[in-house]
Amino acid sequence: MSSSEVLVDVEGRTLKLTNLEKVLFPNGFTKGQVIDYYSRIAPVLLPHLADRALTRKRYPNGTEGQMFFEKNKPQGTPAWVRTVTLPSPGSSKNRDTIDYVVCDDLPTLVWLSNLAALELHTHQWKVGRKTPDLLVFDLDPGPPATIVECCQVALLLQEQLDVELYPKTSGNKGMQLVGRAPVRDTSEYAKKVAEALEKKHPDLVVSRMTKDLRPGKVFLDWSQNNGAKTTVSVYSLRARHEPTVSMPVTWEEVTSCASPSDLVFRSDDALFRVEELGDLFEPLL
Repeated sequence: MSSSEVLVDVEGRTLKLTNLEKVLFPNGFTKGQVIDYYSRIAPVLLPHLADRALTRKRYPNGTEGQMFFEKNKPQGTPAWVRTVTLPSPGSSKNRDTIDYVVCDDLPTLVWLSNLAALELHTHQWKVGRKTPDLLVFDLDPGPPATIVECCQVALLLQEQLDVELYPKTSGNKGMQLVGRAPVRDTSEYAKKVAEALEKKHPDLVVSRMTKDLRPGKVFLDWSQNNGAKTTVSVYSLRARHEPTVSMPVTWEEVTSCASPSDLVFRSDDALFRVEELGDLFEPLL
């Protein structure tokens, strides 16, 4: 074994970790630190990944290098990693099915981290279910709008619905609101909600995909409830200049947000907040 490889025991599984000193984020955050973060956040992250097909965004040469989406299990997947075969309508590679990885345990999470799977994205339903158990609204600000405007829309949205929504930052520019699915067809439900809010607040909200409608407004993306779409998981890292996290926030924090910097959370912030506040998304489990 080379000096850049190390064998570790993770809950009885022997894993070979490689290139731990490799810098994956421009701010100097290494692969070893990625693995450390995911290992430490695992107690609150894994329950949200459990029983959900996982799409990974992999950055083998760091966040400034080539990225690729990976749905199918990679070559060399250990036999102990749980996989599930699901239909793949409209696959870009003309596959009828995809063999997804399901990340139910810490060894799988560490193995994925070692593959530089920096971002973890899931569907809104669990394997074996025909209907979604989660409803999601993705709030995407069109510059010069920021997450501050997203917070304004989030408050309007929660005010309008009977469903209890739980806010989180996207870890990028915007935020997501997640709730328990109130109906079977969450896509149509979310579309109607978004269109109604746009009608009430046309200067702030846009529900249509057309990009030239978005400047200065918040695109209320209802389409991630579609069967083919995924949303970044709570507690996932995001591939930016530094390791920001898709982080649960309180409604008090949403209400008081006055600057985009108020709702930026890095990996160390995430670990500290979980220690202090627990898992704010636990009611969704």
